[in-house]
Amino acid sequence: MLDVALILFFPFFMAFAGASDLVSMTISNKVSLGLMVGFMIFAVAIGMPASAIAWHWALFAVVLVVGFGLFAFGAVGGGDAKLAAATALWMGWEHSLSYLLTAAFLGGILTLLILKMRSMPLPEAISGVDWIARLYRADEGIPYGIALAIAALMVYPQTPWMQHVFSSVNPFG
Repeated sequence: MLDVALILFFPFFMAFAGASDLVSMTISNKVSLGLMVGFMIFAVAIGMPASAIAWHWALFAVVLVVGFGLFAFGAVGGGDAKLAAATALWMGWEHSLSYLLTAAFLGGILTLLILKMRSMPLPEAISGVDWIARLYRADEGIPYGIALAIAALMVYPQTPWMQHVFSSVNPFG
């Protein structure tokens, strides 16, 4: 049962965050809080040592501070900063660089695609769909949560969480 929860919990929150950012340009604080609480529940359930838990939280703090710095300069949204930190909490030091680089790459592609889309006229058939029309607006940002979510889903299978699922050995201890 724990293995099924590990397979579903994190990916569900990532998919929800990406979809939410796409259609509303917001990522609820509940998503980040859910990931934080879930991290603690799963960390205890699989027997992650307290020192490893502390290092994961230290990484969370670093990513959150950097994210808020980027938010202060208007480079990312507040929800993106919180989601990146909550995701790094799950990725740990071993996988966060891969996650953040993948997210940056995917975010660049996403930005280019949306800018290209914005250079074309909005098709009449979909002009009444609010969230699509919002994506076409030049004064709107880029729903970067999509890139953060896809990157997390790409890196997650490589993490110790999935090692736990695929083996009976505790990868943290």
